[in-house]
Amino acid sequence: MSERCAVKHPATKRPDFSERDLRSLRIFCSVAQANGFAAAEKQLNMSKASISRHIREVEETLGARLCERGPSGFVLTHAGKVALELARDALMSLARIRPEIDAVRGVLSGTLAIGMVEHIVSDEGCHLAEALASLKELAPDVSVELRVMTFNELDLALRERRVQVAIRGMYRREAGFHYLPLFIERQQLYVVRRSLRDAATLPLVYRSQPFVHEALNTLGMVRGPSASGLEAVAMLVLSGHYVGLLPQFYAASFAKRQALVKVPGVPVYENTISAITEISRPRTRALDLFLDLLQQLHGNV
Repeated sequence: MSERCAVKHPATKRPDFSERDLRSLRIFCSVAQANGFAAAEKQLNMSKASISRHIREVEETLGARLCERGPSGFVLTHAGKVALELARDALMSLARIRPEIDAVRGVLSGTLAIGMVEHIVSDEGCHLAEALASLKELAPDVSVELRVMTFNELDLALRERRVQVAIRGMYRREAGFHYLPLFIERQQLYVVRRSLRDAATLPLVYRSQPFVHEALNTLGMVRGPSASGLEAVAMLVLSGHYVGLLPQFYAASFAKRQALVKVPGVPVYENTISAITEISRPRTRALDLFLDLLQQLHGNV
């Protein structure tokens, strides 16, 4: 039997939210984001018993069970999913009060949470560092949080509003998001030089990425071992037993060793790296400034 986050159902009118409930809501959001109490313990620097107590108090205030714990792991109830979405929005609105008032006074402040995929700073078309430098000069009171994630992690972080903008490939446009094209990243199939003659028969290193799927489907390649990140793909290709899909700028970093060469007769895959924001999410003044700087520095793609 699963261990449920117990909740007492009050017979009387439920109390209004207090300042303590606000803190408990933040803890609940952290637990849900960490997908469990054990992971949240380290993030929050709190004991499991203390975390459980805070969530129980929120449940008592709301009169509904928010989560269940058991052999299958931590699971949000339907009420928990609704509470999580509303609590995130409420906490974000609270966090915007000071920056918005500062903006009225002509000062930009607050936190700008940016997510980006790995290694793009090495691409000569990327001017993200220059945009961050200009942002620091124009808005020194804005605190930047920059996180490197995989494509799928970025997608989730944007949907869960843990980042305000995601810098990643556009692959396809999805409803509900705004895309600001920045530059074109070109990807090709690479093989280690000594294995070039066998490239047509070597398996393709697998990543959960649209261009990899396209290569497997249209080129008739054999699926090879899975890899997480460009470093892992390159390592497997350098072993001489596999072909891998890599951005041209990244593969060029191996030029001194002359280790990787392009597989002949295969297409070049073009990926538009974009700054992606959620349309329904109110944009802060700091985010608007950052997007303007990105557009100025990258021009039209």
